[in-house]
Order: sequence, then structure tokens, then C-alpha cells
Amino acid sequence: MTRRFDGDRILVATHNAGKLEEMTELFAPFGVTVVGAAEMNLPEPDETETTFEGNARIKAVAAVKATGMPALSDDSGIEVAALDGRPGVYTADWAETPNGRDFMMAMERTHSELEAVNAAHPRQARFCSTLVLAWPDGHEEIFEGTVDGTLVWPVRGALGHGYDPMFQPVGHDRTFAEMTHDEKNAISHRADSFKKLIAGCFG
Repeated sequence: MTRRFDGDRILVATHNAGKLEEMTELFAPFGVTVVGAAEMNLPEPDETETTFEGNARIKAVAAVKATGMPALSDDSGIEVAALDGRPGVYTADWAETPNGRDFMMAMERTHSELEAVNAAHPRQARFCSTLVLAWPDGHEEIFEGTVDGTLVWPVRGALGHGYDPMFQPVGHDRTFAEMTHDEKNAISHRADSFKKLIAGCFG
């Protein structure tokens, strides 16, 4: 049995404004107020694990220890089939620059590496999202979501964040960055893991 969440505030352990906005919208129908890590002045812990679950756990547990509040963390990324699943957990690292994250640079690198191995079209990829909900007593619930798609080049769309302009989900003719928030939130990897979280802990 999964544990039911019965509070009205949840700490989302992310400093990513786009991710926080998505979570706030997803939680809105359930009357749960989302508090971000930056709002609580929490440092960003080093993500030293090699799996989405491991890194999500690091962030959730660090936030719980710092605040005493139940904390939800998401670790997500894109796995490209022709690149043996890379960048995967290193998706954000591929975008790191001395001046912050540059996902256009990361998408250009991904395209260049696909070209270098002469990857066949369509170029398969999937977004992955693992949610870890941690309580102060050490209890954890873990939910995983994915969405399959293909990579497009040149990139398309100005909405969304991260790799959204490069990713076209299966069954659609637009990239995530060409969809509205509501359209993307209905089918995304985070929506998939979030539905499982809601069914398990809020339903």
C-alpha cells in the first residue's frame, strides 16, 4: 500500500523554474500549495548517482532534512536510442555553461553526435521522469513515467523548456515546444509519473 499524502503544502525540491511551474499547475486541482527549493533558500545538492531514481532521492532527502517538510523531487532527462541512452541522467550536464544552462547547445551536441554515428531516421528517443516523495520519518514513494518520441532537426517551437523543441512525441506532428502547457502536461513523461503519484498518494 502506498502512503496517502494528507497535507496541503508540499516542498518540490527543484531550482528549475520551468519544472516548478509545471508541478504547480499539475498540483493545482488537488488544493496542494507548491513551495520551491529556491523559495526556502535550499542549496542544490550534488547529484552523484547514475540513475534518475538515485538522483531524485538525493534531492528529496536533502530537502526533507533541511526543512522537516515532506518533499517531492523529480529527476528527468532524455534517452536517445542511437546514443545508447545518452545523455540520460546527464541531460542537464550537457547544457551546463559557466553562465548557466544552454539547452540549445545541448541539442546541437545531441544532433552532432547523431550525425557522427550516421543514426537512422526516425531517431528514437524517450523522456523519463522519476518522482521520489519523501517524508520526515524516512518513508519514500517512487513513481516512474516515460513518453516515447523522435528527435527533429532543426528544432521547432518556442514554448516549453529543455529539449522540448527537439522532441516530437509519438502520435503527434508537433514538438513539445509547439504545444501549449496544457497539451504537453496531458501527455508528458512528468504527467505520466505524476498520474501514478496522484493515484498512489492523493487519490
